[in-house]
Amino acid sequence: MHDHLTIVDHPLVQHKLTIMREKETSTAVFRQLLREISLLLAYEVTSELEMTTKRIETPLTEMDAPTLKGRKLALISILRAGNGLLDGMLELIPSARVGFVGLYRDEQTLKPHKYYFKVPEQLDERMVIAVDPMLATGNSSAAAVDMLKEAGAKDIRFLCLLAAPEGVARMKEAHPDVPIVTAALDEKLNELGYIMPGLGDAGDRMFGTK
Repeated sequence: MHDHLTIVDHPLVQHKLTIMREKETSTAVFRQLLREISLLLAYEVTSELEMTTKRIETPLTEMDAPTLKGRKLALISILRAGNGLLDGMLELIPSARVGFVGLYRDEQTLKPHKYYFKVPEQLDERMVIAVDPMLATGNSSAAAVDMLKEAGAKDIRFLCLLAAPEGVARMKEAHPDVPIVTAALDEKLNELGYIMPGLGDAGDRMFGTK
């Protein structure tokens, strides 16, 4: 177990992930399961949100009740597959601010190139959660976190569905201060940079493209 890596081994997460891995699972079911898993992963990744109290009145009495402290957190989707995790997380945290990082991977070099970047203001005062279903080589993820730090983010978490050991190592080397939350740490990457055994291309399976 890596000290900066949390694997969410909740039975519901693992059961839903198994169905997502199966190649016969339809686009509609894949998309629905990703939304459901993202809710469960969001529960884990937000467990350290800062709290304070406020005075409220229940139907019976007044009390000092717990409430979230500080600015709304920021969810950053790494396009395009990140949007699948984003949808479910927004159901749990509807007031979150949302940003997008667009990166494409050069098929020859596997290096990431930026094509879009739009994030909320005051990132330095928010918990920032970057979401992307697959942490494969880690190059795109590390590049996205670089950009978020340049935009002022200081408290960053990375949330993914599957991680490869290579990607976890790359992220630890580039951003040792960024904890990773995932549903599974798979065996390895293949020669094309895909996670094995994995579930194929998350974006293609989510959006029905090939």
